[in-house]
Amino acid sequence: MIARRTALGLLGGLAGAALMPGSLSAKAGRKPPRLRSGDTVGLVAPASALTLPDELDRAIHWITGMGLVPKLGQHVGEQYGYLAGTDAARASDLDAMFADPDVRAIFAIRGGWGGARILPLLDWNGIRDNPKLLIGYSDTTALHLAIAARAGFATLHAPNGASSWQKESWDSLWQIAFAAGTPVLGGAGVEDAVGRPARTLTGGTARGRLLGGNLTILSTLMGTGWLPDFDGAILFVEDINEDPYRVDRMFQQLKLGGILDRVGGVIFGQCTRCGSPAPDSDTFTLDDVVDQYLGALGKPAIAGFDTGHVGNQLSLPVGVDVEFDATARTLRMLDPAVA
Repeated sequence: MIARRTALGLLGGLAGAALMPGSLSAKAGRKPPRLRSGDTVGLVAPASALTLPDELDRAIHWITGMGLVPKLGQHVGEQYGYLAGTDAARASDLDAMFADPDVRAIFAIRGGWGGARILPLLDWNGIRDNPKLLIGYSDTTALHLAIAARAGFATLHAPNGASSWQKESWDSLWQIAFAAGTPVLGGAGVEDAVGRPARTLTGGTARGRLLGGNLTILSTLMGTGWLPDFDGAILFVEDINEDPYRVDRMFQQLKLGGILDRVGGVIFGQCTRCGSPAPDSDTFTLDDVVDQYLGALGKPAIAGFDTGHVGNQLSLPVGVDVEFDATARTLRMLDPAVA
């Protein structure tokens, strides 16, 4: 198991970070509880099996380094093909964590594929009655969007439990989940962060509910009844290992399905290893595709925001009202995600 001391030193030094200015007024309706040092949090595997070396150990390492106490789902060590147990087993783990009064939040250990398969099996009445932050990204997008549609409380698009929790990821998590703050996320300085440079496609500001996640998972859920209402929303998407023509196909699906026309603004995050050809090749680059769809919307839009399959990705509050400034490339939370 990875030594715990390094994580405690890194994370402990960040816990005193100052909050960005913002309103702390709460809206009507139940919110997930904020996290506190010593809280118990659930670790579940709602999608792919834990087959990578020391994957579970890494998750325990990071969670304990945050000052939290991990509680493992009953089936996290199982394997059913490429899945972490049967659909029923994975769904029962998630249901149990929402129902457990001692569990304050839930981390997905990893993504992969499989979250969409358990959506019809979940106890949605129990989830609605016990709002808790679900934390993770990639395939966890299916659960984020379904919770936004069926339960209506905030979740966090953030590193999975076994991901590398670097400074920006932890700092934004702490401000949102522990301090119940309303931080400003991103900014022009994101150009110097990681991955492809951030750039403004269309300037301006828009306010709306922040919704999105992995582009592949989002497009997979279209037409299923498991997506929230995107009218006026601020949409963010990210992906990995997709050629430009596949990103084109998924954006076209969002366009034909009416999502791109209904949202108030769009954030294209990092697209890691997305196969953009050399600039002089006789085909479309990823930037060409992004510009064709998002640059033509006439709405605030940016590309290269610090979210996705990269180190130091920001923790983003799914389902929370935000102000999106495409010129400054920032998201300002308008309401705390937790109570």
